[in-house]
Amino acid sequence: QVQLVESGGGLVQAGGSLRLSCAASRSIFSFNAMGWYRQAPGQQRELVAAVTRDGSPNYADSVKGRFTISRDNAKNTVYLQMNSLKPEDTAVYYCNAKNMLFGSSYDYWGQGTQVTVSS
Repeated sequence: QVQLVESGGGLVQAGGSLRLSCAASRSIFSFNAMGWYRQAPGQQRELVAAVTRDGSPNYADSVKGRFTISRDNAKNTVYLQMNSLKPEDTAVYYCNAKNMLFGSSYDYWGQGTQVTVSS
């Protein structure tokens, strides 16, 4: 088990920036990947960005060039730097820790943090 606590959400104008943090209760190095997902009202939860144990990132096409995911293994924390925010980025953002074992995925989630981008 692991507890994931997100912070850094809020209200920002279009074009602005926010930095989300996800603090884990134990070593994030033990997970295959750490990531950020988001869910807007009436929509499915979607992957925003993820970073593997070896530091390789991947991004949703909609955020490439604007968002940057990073991890600090010493602090057991994952970050999401969000620049050039757009109203369509408005959603609840969730931190995710993922382990893969024998072809199955084991996911842990934070409680979410609201990001609202005004036009």
